[in-house]
Formats: sequence, C-alpha cells, structure tokens
Amino acid sequence: MVAMEATVQSPQSVTWQVHIDRSMWVGGVRSLMLQALHPIAMRGVWQNSTFQTDPIGRLQRTADFVGVVTWGTPDEADELGRRVRGIHRALRVKDPDTGRLHRVDDPELLLWVHCAEVYSYLEVARRSGLRLSDAQADRYLAEQRRSATYVGLHEQDVPGSVAEMEAYFADMRPQLKVTPEAQGAVRFLLWPKLPHEMRFLRPGKPLYVPFGALCYYSLPLWARRMYGMLPEIPQPLVSAGLRSFRLAMNSMPEPLHDKSFQPTTRRMLAGARERLAAEGYDLGRGLAGLRDPRRWPEPSRV
Repeated sequence: MVAMEATVQSPQSVTWQVHIDRSMWVGGVRSLMLQALHPIAMRGVWQNSTFQTDPIGRLQRTADFVGVVTWGTPDEADELGRRVRGIHRALRVKDPDTGRLHRVDDPELLLWVHCAEVYSYLEVARRSGLRLSDAQADRYLAEQRRSATYVGLHEQDVPGSVAEMEAYFADMRPQLKVTPEAQGAVRFLLWPKLPHEMRFLRPGKPLYVPFGALCYYSLPLWARRMYGMLPEIPQPLVSAGLRSFRLAMNSMPEPLHDKSFQPTTRRMLAGARERLAAEGYDLGRGLAGLRDPRRWPEPSRV
C-alpha cells in the first residue's frame, strides 16, 4: 500500500486539523488585532475597505478565503487567488505621516498580513486544546506557504516553521506601533456591528464582549503592552477561556455553524462534502469528523 498524498485540501494535512477547528474564530479576530499594529497595513485596511462599519464582514470574508483555499478545489482556490491579486493590484495606501503612496500588494505588507493570520490560527488552536506536536506545527506553517502564493507571495519568502515565524516577528517589532487606526480597529473588534446576514445573532450580542476580550487577551504580551487597552488578567484564565470556547463551538452542529459563512462559501462547502464522499471519505460526522483517520478511504494498492 502507498500513503495518500496529504495536500492542503486533504483531511490528512495539518491545515485541515487547524482550520476545521472552531477556535479559528478567535484566531481570526486576534490576527486582525495583530495585523493592525503595522501602520501601513492597518491604513490600507482603513482606507480601502468597509472595516470601520463592518469589521465582522471583513472577518467573514477572511474566513471565506481560508475556507476556499482549504476545502475548495485547486481551480476554485486559483480563481479566488486571481481575484484577490487583481483587487490588491489596483489599490494604494497613503501614509499621512509622509504623504507617500504604498501599493497594497507590496510583498512586505502581504507577508505581514499572512504571518499574523496563520500564526494566530496556529497559536490559538494549540492553546485552546488542539493537540499538535512541534513537528506538526512546523508542518502547518510549511503547508501555509502554498496559501501565501494565492495573494502573490513566493513560497520561499514565507516563514515555514515556528522558529522562522518567531524570528520574523522579532525582526518586525521595531516597525510596529499603535496608530489611531489601530486603536479604532481594536475598539470595533471588541464591540462590532453585525452584518445583516448575521442578524439572528443580535439577541446574543452582549455575549460577544467576553469573546472580544478573549481575542485581545490571546495576543502576545508585547502586543497587549503596546495597546494597553484592557487591564491585564492572569493568563491561565485566558487559556481556560480558550478551551471552553473551543469546546462549546466544536459542539455546535455543522449546519448551524455553516450559517456564519457567506452563501457562496456554503455552496463551496456543500460541494466539498460531495467531492469527499465520492472519494470514499465517511461524512457521517461532517467535515470535522474527517479528523479521525478511520473515516478516511483505504489507501490505494499497487
């Protein structure tokens, strides 16, 4: 028998293990808070998106991008990548401090956004209780080099291990600062405006307050010290909160959780389920159930 190839879109990849986990919602908001510390990247978001009025929408669109790259077909991921690169290519960022215009698709800006995003996913998932070995953590970041190419980066320019990622953030810290836009972004993320399609969640909006705080407190200490927006609390409480959130969210039925995504992404997920079922995967427990190797098809025989 030969082992089946564990592509990024495969349940056998570490990417699948991380991205199917509902701790991703904390990781996503945390990544936006972290990204906001880069002045040009944050101003790019502020000047070229509806983030000020719809931060949850931006998180939702990020989730949709991650979903297509993870569960879509290679053709779907390639097409989405072309659209994203085309949008970024036409956008500029004006630095009010210098008057200089920056390209949104500047590789340095793209790399910062990518690293803040995928490392947030990984760190939050592990801290929330997803059991990954150090080798698996490195494997996840190596797999994410491929996802970076969809926004226009070259794989060899992207950190592909925990050590490389830590070194990257250490190098970047002198360039980071808390701008008024960054402060505004965090305030929005602590109390956002829900988009129309998520109106069914409005009665529970007060429950978002501890969620937003949990995202903030999951930031690294150096980032929290830069913001200084909330008083420090014992980090073991944060870890316990992350584990509780993950447990509660992972128990939510998959059809209900799918309502968090845009209609096009829900259709893509339905197509992924059909495709995986046709390949022999057992979808009895949904996409999340495919973490269990017993639900994978038998390896091909040669």
